[in-house]
Amino acid sequence: MTIWVTLEMTVQDGAFEALATFLEENLPNVRGFAGALSVTLYHDPTTRTFLIHEEWLSREHHQAYLAFIEERGVMAALLGFMEGPPKVTYYDRMVM
Repeated sequence: MTIWVTLEMTVQDGAFEALATFLEENLPNVRGFAGALSVTLYHDPTTRTFLIHEEWLSREHHQAYLAFIEERGVMAALLGFMEGPPKVTYYDRMVM
């Protein structure tokens, strides 16, 4: 059963262009990581809210990815564009 993960955060004022460049360079790594099924990005320029919506094979796959990017400084670099840490939410797919 797959899961959805959302990461919601606020981009620092004036940092969106640099964030976009960072994401262009790093998104292929996310999409190619074991267990990653999809990654979609959303941005509200009025509120500077930034949402990452991901689908993974499992929570364990996603957490392995988080450990991988934390060890390599990628998460710290991403958070450098933000006003604070992300709100991370996991959703289990319901089968009905």
